[in-house]
Amino acid sequence: MGRPVVHFEINAKDSRKLGSFYSELFDWKIDYNNPMGYGMVDTGSEGSISGGIGQSDGNTPAYLSVYVQVDDLQAYLDKSEKLGGKTLVPPTEIPNTVTFAMFQDPEGNMIGLLKG
Repeated sequence: MGRPVVHFEINAKDSRKLGSFYSELFDWKIDYNNPMGYGMVDTGSEGSISGGIGQSDGNTPAYLSVYVQVDDLQAYLDKSEKLGGKTLVPPTEIPNTVTFAMFQDPEGNMIGLLKG
């Protein structure tokens, strides 16, 4: 069985400004009320995946990424590397929220993994 895409993320140099852009463009509701100031996107559409708008740390360029749900983050990072990918973020836990990792595919795209 294939692994589902469960989240999208838009990372920005000015997340609130970009959040306002998408909110106005697509009528998304974006909630920044959390300790990380991460904009949780509610598209208002039944059946859509969750999303977020994050703030760049200044060293990371703006990007768009999808997150795929897997059962073993490290196993998929290892498999990615065997296939020509590169680990960017090792398995990382954000307490009481999510455990994730990120890799770069052979074409340079950033893909996230979420522990399911």
